[in-house]
Amino acid sequence: MRFTFPYEFASGYDSFLAKTPSAYQIEALSDSILWTLNEENLQPFYKHTEAGNKMGRILSEKLYINKCKRLTSLLTESPEERYTHLMSEQPRFIQLIPLKYIASYIGIIPQALSRIRRRIY
Repeated sequence: MRFTFPYEFASGYDSFLAKTPSAYQIEALSDSILWTLNEENLQPFYKHTEAGNKMGRILSEKLYINKCKRLTSLLTESPEERYTHLMSEQPRFIQLIPLKYIASYIGIIPQALSRIRRRIY
């Protein structure tokens, strides 16, 4: 699970690269504009435009870094630390996300998140 916010890129990039169906889905929690892209459209964009090639590299690097940060967070931080980091990174938007999704994101059940929130506030 990952949250993206306005002007961020969301993707099932692993399944795109492997050319396999995704094991997960992308769900919009608010009004969104979505563009879809398949390999048939993307490869010529990469191949024939320098900007396309650069943009593809930058987006894939960002996705990789985000995935590494997420894994490191899950392995080294407590759920309370993950929650406080999420709150400090996106405080305005995090209020729009249902608590059950936040709990799932930080790897706990909603009741444990309620206890964390009581301790913090």
